[in-house]
Amino acid sequence: MFSKALMLALAASPLVAAHGKVAVVTGDQGGNGTALGILGGVVPGPGRNSVTEKDTTVFSKKQAGTNIMSDGLGKTKGNGENTPEMLSLAMAQSGDTLPQVSANGGTLSGTYHIVTTDGAGPIKAVLDPTGTGKFSEGMMLEVTTQVPGTNGNIKPPKKGKRSFLGEIWERSLDALEARGLVKRASNVNTDHPMSFAIPAGVKCTGEMAGQKNVCLVKIANENKAGPFGGCIAMQIAGTGGAAAGNATAPATTPAAAPAAADVKAADADDEAGDDKKKDKKNKKNAKNAKRFTA
Repeated sequence: MFSKALMLALAASPLVAAHGKVAVVTGDQGGNGTALGILGGVVPGPGRNSVTEKDTTVFSKKQAGTNIMSDGLGKTKGNGENTPEMLSLAMAQSGDTLPQVSANGGTLSGTYHIVTTDGAGPIKAVLDPTGTGKFSEGMMLEVTTQVPGTNGNIKPPKKGKRSFLGEIWERSLDALEARGLVKRASNVNTDHPMSFAIPAGVKCTGEMAGQKNVCLVKIANENKAGPFGGCIAMQIAGTGGAAAGNATAPATTPAAAPAAADVKAADADDEAGDDKKKDKKNKKNAKNAKRFTA
């Protein structure tokens, strides 16, 4: 009776979404980045889905289903629609230098964080050289290090022994899921390496958040509950920097320090001057003494 009532209550609860996110990326020539919309350490790894999923990007399926070559930067629960100007917030977390990739062919590598069981691999990546989110006209990237998972799903890590009520809860959820009455995603909270090959000859032309010559890379799985992933900014090494009007003013050149010989000569002149003053004072004292003793 208790289990039946519990199952009915669960069936009335809202469906649970799942997530995976791009935590950090770096280029083969240095630099660091994180996905647009990431909130950083304020979002916990373990916990309820409503808490752990706040900064994971969900891409729209309206245009092309789960096809990664669809336009747009996605959205998060915490920040809403992702925009190019959110790059300034991402750089505040990861540093002033975006991931730098070799012009003659390089790599992007980083960490993909699986938040829940539906936010796993395999993942794909597409590069937009215009930095506008026009991924439908971008270029697919070769995935050289893949994230584990099957169709975007992965089993949750094994837990310790559960209480009686916890066991009833899990069994009830399993039964509802088997009947298709509810879809759930369990917390996974694991990090996995990922890497992508960037072909030679890529020219980044985007400009955002005070940066020029920027490409955007969309990384996502193809789970029907999502897709989930994130968008990161990168530059080709040697071509990036601040956009016009945002460049740092050149520092004023400091005055040259005096040469050692000049300092020594100046010290000698000072000493000679002191000696002359001392002799003059001694002569005056001697003259006064002679006057009083006469």
